[in-house]
Amino acid sequence: MYPWAPENLLEEVLIYTSHEQIVTYMKSEHPKKCTFGREHDRALKLVPCRKDKLVCCDESSDPDGSFCYFYAILFKKVPLHLPLFNFEKELLTKINVATAQLHLNSWAFVRGFSILCAQFGLLPTVEAFLYFFEAKRLGHQLWVSFNGVAGRALLSLFQQSYKGFKGKFLKIRCNKRDPTLLDEFPLYWTKKPTFQTARCLDNMPQWDQEVCHFFSSLKVLFDTTTLISQEFSQGD
Repeated sequence: MYPWAPENLLEEVLIYTSHEQIVTYMKSEHPKKCTFGREHDRALKLVPCRKDKLVCCDESSDPDGSFCYFYAILFKKVPLHLPLFNFEKELLTKINVATAQLHLNSWAFVRGFSILCAQFGLLPTVEAFLYFFEAKRLGHQLWVSFNGVAGRALLSLFQQSYKGFKGKFLKIRCNKRDPTLLDEFPLYWTKKPTFQTARCLDNMPQWDQEVCHFFSSLKVLFDTTTLISQEFSQGD
């Protein structure tokens, strides 16, 4: 059904296939420093995955409504909030990828950029982000990765590698009282991500140019791990 998907993706073995396993995740694998399940996440719910489903499946016709997948480790490593912020939705739409299709290190860049902008009272925008980062294919895989643009380093690499995350993805669905919470970004893996090259200042809106000039003038490589740790601490 998915001839475009890499073989190792099709071989992922699902973990959270029952309500009992989800409860176990929320209790024993859901430490204090994990963003899913906090008060602002209550409008969304975890549901079990069917054993015959893949992380790259397209279930746009699901009678129970829209859902998306996230790798479970993401909520422990990156202070990701649900519903997603407008900046995050717009960025996923721009590169045409689903939430689980963006590499975990790249999510750290996205959140790190948002946190950094907030600390300086700036509005994070897609164009400003794509001045410092460009979207590329991760080897021969379909995961999409953001790499820092040469000469415009802003954030350090979050982690060198991730291990043991495959198959451990969460199925997240809206509660019926607000079915629009998963609108405005791709929910299911796409065959053709839209790779983005580095932006040129001259072709950007004035506000985005000002944000880029501001960060460039600082000449600082911000530590992504520190930014994310501070965000987790503020949420405790």
